[in-house]
Amino acid sequence: MTADIAFPLAHPAPWPSVAAADQGFDARRLDDALSFAAAHETPWSRDLAEVISTSFFEPPPWNEILGPVRPRGAPNGLVTRHGRLVARWGDTRQVDLTFSIAKSYLALLAGIAHDRGLLPDPRERVGLRVADGGFAPPHNSEITWEHFLQQTSEWEGTLWDKPDLIDRNRDLTVEGTNRSRKGTHRDLQKPGAYWEYNDVRVNRLSLSLLRLFRQPLPEIFAEAIMRPIGASADWRWQGYRNSTVEIDGKPMVSVPGGTHWGGGVSIHAEDQARLGLLMLNRGAWDGRRVVSSGWIERATTPAAINPSYGYLWWLNTGRKRYPSASPQSLFASGAGGNCTWIDPQSGIVAVMRWMDPAAMNEFIGRVMAALTS
Repeated sequence: MTADIAFPLAHPAPWPSVAAADQGFDARRLDDALSFAAAHETPWSRDLAEVISTSFFEPPPWNEILGPVRPRGAPNGLVTRHGRLVARWGDTRQVDLTFSIAKSYLALLAGIAHDRGLLPDPRERVGLRVADGGFAPPHNSEITWEHFLQQTSEWEGTLWDKPDLIDRNRDLTVEGTNRSRKGTHRDLQKPGAYWEYNDVRVNRLSLSLLRLFRQPLPEIFAEAIMRPIGASADWRWQGYRNSTVEIDGKPMVSVPGGTHWGGGVSIHAEDQARLGLLMLNRGAWDGRRVVSSGWIERATTPAAINPSYGYLWWLNTGRKRYPSASPQSLFASGAGGNCTWIDPQSGIVAVMRWMDPAAMNEFIGRVMAALTS
């Protein structure tokens, strides 16, 4: 990508928009892609508490909601190229929950911890700096920060009343169906030897980062990332009713890396696009370094045992995740049809909210087909 990037002014200024043709799109084909997006809403109910409590993720009692949940809005999204808005549909300032997109934001916070010297080596054992009883030998003591970030930690334990067993044998391709074996026993392997998508373990990473920063993660996220990129103050990152810990004599809420059991990040598409643009520009924003390029490089390097995953960012290695996207693409993805797509090859950053996951690849293909130069 060689084109100059345009950075939007701080919220609430409107995103700089241009005609689609000025950014190398066939306007008719791009309109067709947007019509397709608008016509393919996620099959999820708009009552998200109903989705969770009716066992989409797991059966009772493990599906108990611990954090705030509110109904979602209508589908919406936008497409930018080189930082310039070329198309949008729906209300792109509608604040909604994001589910596992929050995981990618945790990876950015881990990058801030790294850049500040709090987490100097991702391959260091977590227990060397986090002494709260969660990393006792012989098994958990071997876990590194990189294991957590790559979803290979195999951490064993219970956090916020949720045992890690809830997410053992988790298969995202059959989640929400009667074919899922999620929550059934599986012998744990050595940390780093097995990849498994697991929210309890991501929440354990979040708590560990809180203990590193000794300051609530939403405050760090606002101060170190969201304000420097001119994001709104409309977003929020909420924890659980039972996720408060005491640090330096002060109560602090540990926030989850998703909305599996409520809470997590609520945000709108325009703020998500800013975060995508930050990733597109390798951690810099309009001449200001926000996250080190070295960390972005680590975060977007394929994990050895799952090349489709980096540091809590989905990758498109071998075009396995979305065949219609370039192999350089990366994604922040959340259940229910939430996705931020970043393509360094074309300069595209697109945000899709509440799109049918089954339609995501075709939408990407239609956007790519609209490119003429």
